[in-house]
Amino acid sequence: MWRLALLCLLLCSVHGTVARAGDATDQLLQALSGMQQLTGRFRQRQYGEDGEIVMESLGRFRLLRPGYFAWEIESPGSQLIIADPEGVWHYDRDLETASRRPAGGADGMSPLQVLGGDESALRKGYSISVEGGEVYTLIPRSGNPGFRQLKVTLRAYLIESMEIVDNLNQRVDIDFGELKVD
Repeated sequence: MWRLALLCLLLCSVHGTVARAGDATDQLLQALSGMQQLTGRFRQRQYGEDGEIVMESLGRFRLLRPGYFAWEIESPGSQLIIADPEGVWHYDRDLETASRRPAGGADGMSPLQVLGGDESALRKGYSISVEGGEVYTLIPRSGNPGFRQLKVTLRAYLIESMEIVDNLNQRVDIDFGELKVD
């Protein structure tokens, strides 16, 4: 009898985990739906293995959902990254170089493209969990999106911060401010 009770408990906990994972994806999509057009500023910090900041940049961004964003680094240096559903352009003003890569669907989405991405790409490409109703963790299911884990913190349906752990286990933190929803 105790084995049957244990089996029922196990099945209920597995079912609850799946439901919570689905709920987390729905919650994230609902929260992102309030950010159809968003502009603001950012502070981005990259950390070394010892936890020390190795690079810091400041700039501004614009997001138009689904699929469009502009990310402009103002210091140090000057760079502009623009994405649409077809591709991602990177222009380094200091080096006077430009490059383009195709938008890779769910397999090749950058963290910013995740925020501006479509529902099917998020549902198919990522395992999503939520902590405290505001911190969403996205882990790619397959492919090579360039990161192992993405944490997005949303407060009052606005993005507050992102933490990215890349495929080399390096961490990048991005804080957002001066947000304006259009």
